[in-house]
Amino acid sequence: MIESLGLKRLLPFLAAAVVLAACAVGPARQDATLPASGVRVSGAASEAAILAPTGRLRVALYPATPTSIPPGATGADARGVGHDLGRALAARLGVAFEPVVYAKNADVLAAVKSGAADVAFTNASPARAKEMDFSPPYLDIELGYLVAPGAAMTDIAAIDRPGVRIAVTAGSTSDSVLSRDLKAATVVRATTVGEGIRLLASGAAEAYATNKSTLFEMADALPGGRVLAGNWGLERHAIAIPKGREAGLPFLRDFVDQAKREGTVAAAIARAGLRGAVVP
Repeated sequence: MIESLGLKRLLPFLAAAVVLAACAVGPARQDATLPASGVRVSGAASEAAILAPTGRLRVALYPATPTSIPPGATGADARGVGHDLGRALAARLGVAFEPVVYAKNADVLAAVKSGAADVAFTNASPARAKEMDFSPPYLDIELGYLVAPGAAMTDIAAIDRPGVRIAVTAGSTSDSVLSRDLKAATVVRATTVGEGIRLLASGAAEAYATNKSTLFEMADALPGGRVLAGNWGLERHAIAIPKGREAGLPFLRDFVDQAKREGTVAAAIARAGLRGAVVP
């Protein structure tokens, strides 16, 4: 009887202990992310695992424009909007910054598409969005024309005429759009921007089409060349990532918002000497 009474008195305490133990264990975390590697991580670690799976942020760049890296801007002098924003993004993720310089923009896009590079800072065109994912835009640039020394054209209305040869970078947005939209002028394809300058200087083309930031850089290397007023479109530059890493897009959206708000984008534009760009 005494033993039975003692057990009855202990039962409430035993039940409470079971409940407390269950609360201490708690439910499984709901914010965990399972990346392709199969390793379950959460929080900042998951963002780095998604966007920089090698532990380094491989930023694809090409040395032709201040939107990526200007020609000759290497080593201690390295700069450019893509370069500086890539370094800031790596710091935000807490991983090493690894700039990877390719010969031309087509190689940059191929590297992102294949996953050989983790990010690129480039024009977010509808065609490219089929092959890679993009953050919101961090800058806008007009698309226009640079005309050769001595060319008679004074505005873009005079461009699309018989006998006018318009050079573009092969595989670029300018190539795809103008090959479709120009009715009378002939499209001439160049492998690089440097080759485009040579086409204009030699008289093999009357104009070159791309974004105005690149055109101003080309004009500096082409005495007598002129960037025409007006535009035939607008580039919206954003951060490109390989398909399959879309779980990292919310982080990139927050990064872009903060980079614009805090002046990181404006500082990168100024340091690169980028002309013709605005922060949206």
